[in-house]
This record gives sequence, structure tokens and C-alpha cells, in this order.
Amino acid sequence: MLELFRKQTKANHPQPKRFIHTGHRGESYAADYLAANHYRIIAMGERDSAGELDIIAEDESTDTLVFVEVKTLHTQKTGNPTDRVDIRKQKRITHAALRYLKRKKLLDRKCRFDVIGIRWPKESKKPTEIRHFISAFEASDEYQLFG
Repeated sequence: MLELFRKQTKANHPQPKRFIHTGHRGESYAADYLAANHYRIIAMGERDSAGELDIIAEDESTDTLVFVEVKTLHTQKTGNPTDRVDIRKQKRITHAALRYLKRKKLLDRKCRFDVIGIRWPKESKKPTEIRHFISAFEASDEYQLFG
């Protein structure tokens, strides 16, 4: 199932060449990680005019719809890959999530925003670090579901 999402994402959403390998590799690894930890993958690379949602999953233990942003770094620079999910990025994710919920008529679902940071050096076959931040941020003011 995940392989189908990967093929669709690559075919429908071309990206600059230098980001394809690192980004898709990290998102695929994150999806496998989530599936192994009681999440059901609903969509990957969901995109509309508001932006892209890396992974949409259901946390089966809490019946919660989870919008997951994945950040993958292939360098050994200090800091965490998740530091790149700044307030501007959070607003874009929140806006895209709200549009997704409206489009799919899921506004009554319990939701949250997670971030997965992956450190995956170029020369390594596997990531050296994966960190999953559950409820990493709240919906931004502008796009809160309830106000």
C-alpha cells in the first residue's frame, strides 16, 4: 500500500532533483515507522493550493487523525531537523489540514499535528536518528478549527 502512495507522489508532484531522494526517502521511512507503531496511513503527499501534507495517518490507539510533517536532514549539522518547522510552516500545514478536513467532510474528527525528524547521512543505508514529536504544535490562530 505504501509503495502505491510513493509512486503516486513521485508521479504527480515533481520536485527539484536534490530534494527528491532525501525528502521521499525520509517520508517513506516515517510512514513505515508510523505503521509499525499502530498508525494507519491514510495518505502521503496530499497536496492542494494551500500546500502539502507529508503524511496523514490515524492513531488507532486514540482514534485521532494525525497530520505528520517529516523533516529529513542528510548532514551532520548540529540541531534537530524538526527545528525547521517554524511558525510560518505550521500555519501552512494547519491551513492545508483544514482544507483537507473540509474537502473530505471530516471536520468532526479529533486531530493533531505531529512532527517527525530524521537524521539520515548520505553515506548511511539507514537513519541514524528518528524523533517523533506527538502533538508538536497547535493549529495556528488564523486556521484554528474552533475559535
